[in-house]
Amino acid sequence: MAKIFFRLRNVPDDEADEVRQLLDDHSIPWFETNAGRWGISFPAIWLSDERDQRRARELVDAYQLRRVQKLKEEEAERRQRGEQATMYTQFRQRPLRTILAISFIAVVAYFSVSPFLTFYKAL
Repeated sequence: MAKIFFRLRNVPDDEADEVRQLLDDHSIPWFETNAGRWGISFPAIWLSDERDQRRARELVDAYQLRRVQKLKEEEAERRQRGEQATMYTQFRQRPLRTILAISFIAVVAYFSVSPFLTFYKAL
């Protein structure tokens, strides 16, 4: 019986491709379901035989540990080179998006706090 193995929602394409390749390299049969046309279905990688679950989980866990270590090293290198994204660099790259986000936060904060301020003034 098929068993869900790896959920693909919010997973980067490169990571999903590497997991697929890892399963293929170790001859573990699998199939994939996608999110569908409107993105409301369940995107995942399924194992065709649930007896492969433990071996596949060990392989993917080891892969993900290596991936996390690699990403941390890349982030440290970017930080040393001064290429780390800051609020200022994000504002320079996308000023309209940043202004809209800050405006939205201010509006939400205003409507969240204003009932308490009007109640305080009434006292």
